[in-house]
Amino acid sequence: MAQESPKNSAAEIPVTSNGEVDDSHEHGFNRDLKRSLPAGLGLSETQITSHGFESTKEGVIEAGAFQGGQRTQTKSGPVILADETKNPAMEKLELVRKWSLNTYKCTRQIISEKLGRGSRTVDLELEAQIDILRDNKKKYENILKLAQTLSTQLFQMVHTQRQLGDAFADLSLKSLELHEEFGYNADTQKLLAKNGETLLGAINFFIASVNTLVNKTIEDTLMTVKQYESARIEYDAYRTDLEELNLGPRDANTLPKIEQSQHLFQAHKEKYDKMRNDVSIKLKFLEENKVKVLHNQLVLFHNAIAAYFAGNQKQLEQTLKQFHIKLKNPGVDTPSWLEEQ
Repeated sequence: MAQESPKNSAAEIPVTSNGEVDDSHEHGFNRDLKRSLPAGLGLSETQITSHGFESTKEGVIEAGAFQGGQRTQTKSGPVILADETKNPAMEKLELVRKWSLNTYKCTRQIISEKLGRGSRTVDLELEAQIDILRDNKKKYENILKLAQTLSTQLFQMVHTQRQLGDAFADLSLKSLELHEEFGYNADTQKLLAKNGETLLGAINFFIASVNTLVNKTIEDTLMTVKQYESARIEYDAYRTDLEELNLGPRDANTLPKIEQSQHLFQAHKEKYDKMRNDVSIKLKFLEENKVKVLHNQLVLFHNAIAAYFAGNQKQLEQTLKQFHIKLKNPGVDTPSWLEEQ
């Protein structure tokens, strides 16, 4: 019995009852292909390339935009993103590293100076002016403290004199036999209290002016002096570091370090020179301002004290007018800005 040959599915062609080729499978294939393609891409825009059986690659579908009857090939490649922004964490780490190195150098310089091993840059004229300023500040603070004590004691005395005058005035009305005597004492105490308030206004004005000079003007200059001293320590620290490198060997490893140290030394030298110039200018202007302020305040203090103890009420009031000092009446509030219009 003859063996039937196996059927080859690839060789079978479906035929309809009329003898025509059945192409329903082809239409189904095209329909499935349209569904599998991306939206907006038609069959006319798609090219199917098949390779021979010898090739290890399967069919490749090349798709491109369809423009004016021609298909353009879309090319793609590796995308490189340029990261131009720096990492904040690395920047902070670099700042901490520089700060630590600078602190180490300055601390080593300070210890070397205290032990007498390191050299120190000294401007004799400027250092003498700074020492005088600090000494004067201590003396002015002592004067300010004593003036505040005097003001407190004078305020208590004026308050007591005012109460004593009120008590004498009350007894003057109730004691007919001693009416005149109580009346004289009441007037005297009230006059002394009034003059004491005038003197108190002059002393408080003196205190306010000296306080501004000591705790603002001089203190601002001393802050600049502290910055100058810090710049001087940094300058000496980097100068010492550069000198040590110059004494060592010069080769390919040390030359870049020497060049970097020279650059840092020059930068700190410029900073030191600038701060020294700033301190010199501030000391000059401070001296001029100090002489002007203290001259006026000392004249005020002397004239007010002399007029008060001499009992010269007119001279005391004239002294306050000369320096444009206005006294506040006790128990009277300051008028608002609407009332002053």
